[in-house]
Amino acid sequence: MTASTAAAKRSPAQVVRALWAVVAVPLVSILLSLVVGSVIILVSELLVPDQPFDWTLPITAYRALIEGSIGSLPALVDTMVQTTPLILGGLAVAFGFKAGLFNIGAQGQFLMGALGAVTVGVAVSTWPPILAIPIATLAGIAFGAAWGFIPGILKAVSGAHEVVTTIMLNYIAVGVLAFAVSGPLKVPGSPSPVTFDVGNAAFPIIIGRNGHLGIIIALACVAIVWWLLYRTTWGFEIRSVGANPDAARYAGMHPRALIVFTMTASGLLAGLAGACVLLGVSHTMTSSFGTTVGFDSISVALLARSNPIGIIFSALLFGGMRAGAGLMQIEPQIPAELVDVLQAMILLFLVASPVLRRVFRLRGVQSGLGSADTLTRTYGGEAAVS
Repeated sequence: MTASTAAAKRSPAQVVRALWAVVAVPLVSILLSLVVGSVIILVSELLVPDQPFDWTLPITAYRALIEGSIGSLPALVDTMVQTTPLILGGLAVAFGFKAGLFNIGAQGQFLMGALGAVTVGVAVSTWPPILAIPIATLAGIAFGAAWGFIPGILKAVSGAHEVVTTIMLNYIAVGVLAFAVSGPLKVPGSPSPVTFDVGNAAFPIIIGRNGHLGIIIALACVAIVWWLLYRTTWGFEIRSVGANPDAARYAGMHPRALIVFTMTASGLLAGLAGACVLLGVSHTMTSSFGTTVGFDSISVALLARSNPIGIIFSALLFGGMRAGAGLMQIEPQIPAELVDVLQAMILLFLVASPVLRRVFRLRGVQSGLGSADTLTRTYGGEAAVS
């Protein structure tokens, strides 16, 4: 009996148990983060003098957060826009996890992708959109892929740890971006460093007032990455090397080539995320351009257990938080930084999944990190010297 036949003959109860085994730890982590957030809100209330204590404030805050993210069509579109780069960044990190690589350089690759998109986008800003848009997008992809290729080739040739090299490249990317925007890309006579608008290279709006083409691109990338990982020989080899590099090498696979390919592909996806933000949202770049997308992508990938389909839902959660933070700050006057606390707590509880499973007696459920045990184990030395 094949695996697909066995899966087809599962009873509904078996399907529910299998699903619970996957989502239990992430779900508990999310709920516990909300509890911690509620405690922080209430403690903050107690510290404010001459103000009546409102024990329902956490409920009011979370209701505003939900309304600001999915309470209306404009809010839902904002959530989708915030989710788009998180999907692509999450895919970038998850793709590395599948090969046993911890790509912590998604932030730098994101910035370089945005820099490539604005550099070429400005140059082709007067071209017809049908040419300007794909050329600027490809430039962002190329810049991000090149920034991912560097740590990949360093690891494959010398065994340099990808965590160290990607962290250093994050700082270099910030410096390169600041130099480019303050120098050759700066608008002449501008009081502050800023580039020209990308003009016709900007993504068209396809829904609402700001729902741009990048939404469709991100969803298409999910399908492509899933197909690549689970329906191609390269995907099988990537997962094999990530699971057991020695066995993969013995089977005739080439870890060095897979390292370079995986890191380059991760950089490509992160660079595309930067291009989508630049071409779809900002259209210009300042010397301080940057978001937390690159680092949030790590949490997105971990919460989704590095599954491309799961990344859609985890990115929606994080994107919804970002989109709803404004209304939460306006109505119940809870600082938007609470979203950062919630996301950090989700990551903390995911890392502490063995404790959660013991405390809540979650027997038979999978670890919160899934294939991302790369956080504590790599194959760098072995792969590089063989």
